[in-house]
Amino acid sequence: QVQLEESGGRLVQAGGSLRLSCVASGRSYDSNAMAWFRQAPGKERDFVAGASWSGAITAYADSVKGRFTISRDNTKNTVYLQLNDLTAEDTAVYYCAASKYRNYVARKSLEYDYWGRGTQVTVSS
Repeated sequence: QVQLEESGGRLVQAGGSLRLSCVASGRSYDSNAMAWFRQAPGKERDFVAGASWSGAITAYADSVKGRFTISRDNTKNTVYLQLNDLTAEDTAVYYCAASKYRNYVARKSLEYDYWGRGTQVTVSS
């Protein structure tokens, strides 16, 4: 069992930046690929970014490519999401997730076994 807890979400102005953190606890998570998803009101939960167990392999949604960066520090059991150049369309609850895969970064939420409770990011225009 892996427990995930996100933090760092807040209200920010358009064009601003944030860094989200996700701390994992429980059994060792550093063998799992990790990802960030987001869900806006009335919309589905969408893939944002993911990283393999070592962080060497990353993947991004087209909508955030070049603006968001995923990274992880396995010594701290933490995965990060740096959000830059934010727009109102980035407003959502951001969720951290862990999959059973090691080097494969899945983009479908069904392929992730563990989820955090989410952190709210609100971008004012």
